[in-house]
Amino acid sequence: MLQSLWYSDRFRSWIMQIALLGALLGLLYWIAGNTITNLAERGIRTGFDFLAHPARFPISESVVHYTPSDSFLWAFVVGVANTLWLSVITLVLATAGGLFLALAQLAKHPLLSRLAVGYVTLFRNIPLIVQLLFFYGLATSVFPAPRDAFEPMPGVFLSLRGVYAPGLVMGAGGGWVIAASIVLLLVTIWLGNRRFRDVSLLRRIPSFVGIWLVGTVMIGWVADVPLHLESPVLHGLNFRGGMYLSPEFAAIVVGLALYTTAFTGEIIRGGIEAVGKGQWEGGRALGLRDRQIMFRIILPQALRIIVPPMTSQYLSTVKNTTLAVAVGYPELGLVVNTVINQTGQALESIMVMLGVFLTVSLTVSLFMNWFNARIALVER
Repeated sequence: MLQSLWYSDRFRSWIMQIALLGALLGLLYWIAGNTITNLAERGIRTGFDFLAHPARFPISESVVHYTPSDSFLWAFVVGVANTLWLSVITLVLATAGGLFLALAQLAKHPLLSRLAVGYVTLFRNIPLIVQLLFFYGLATSVFPAPRDAFEPMPGVFLSLRGVYAPGLVMGAGGGWVIAASIVLLLVTIWLGNRRFRDVSLLRRIPSFVGIWLVGTVMIGWVADVPLHLESPVLHGLNFRGGMYLSPEFAAIVVGLALYTTAFTGEIIRGGIEAVGKGQWEGGRALGLRDRQIMFRIILPQALRIIVPPMTSQYLSTVKNTTLAVAVGYPELGLVVNTVINQTGQALESIMVMLGVFLTVSLTVSLFMNWFNARIALVER
């Protein structure tokens, strides 16, 4: 019996996997025990009880409300919120910019095409950290004081203290409207995918956005939450009102978006060129314009080629947000460094940071894999 089991490939495979798993668990147990022993011998505290203590350090800017009297746990939450906010804005700008860059490279206009190729060559071959420092130096040394701020368009001002632009201001109850708007967006996507499954995804997106915007406006109207557009106004030595972007945030967003756009543009261009030329000829034979062929025939097919490498680029972009510490933007990495200096709980803080980035990366990967499965060809 045992001899017959030994000659079974499946049995030997299971034995090898169990042995490998046992060795890995044993190694992790030894590392954990050795670490705890060494920390105890040096009198270094361990544990996560410090998370409930007041942080007692400021954070220069945050998406969510924060005061130094808040706990270390809430300081981590602020860092995570800043990281997610930075990641979302960068991914949206880089995706839209990558599409424009890819179309510019494929354009028949020689000057536009060569400018796009030069852009890709320039930004892909300069280290990201160098670009971030360049844009930060540009934002803090080239722009004038608020009284002499540049106004590239009405209501938008560029100065040494940051970027000021018109912003939406909600009255009391605005948080509930935002939460209801997010729920409405999720429900719209779910119902739309079930009802219009046979419609192209690129044609569904404008409908989803329109329904979501109209629904959000109606929610605000029913909830009687005042909403108005506020423009920045110069008072004394600085602007007041409107939306404010600090020099640090502006530098990291511009630098990271321009850098990532060079990569996303090449991914989209490669996906478009991978679609057979017969698709263009067939579209022209039907009397369609080039723009219609691109957005109704070529891009839907190119998505199947674009999404897998774009997933890797999105994951790299999320990880690149840690370089914001170079320009002083308080993303999760900067908050973790401050907490370590305040508490000495280096191991626990690093574990929190690892857990957060692992969770975010897995979430992005799962979403992109789901999206890839939805647009993949399925044989009937």
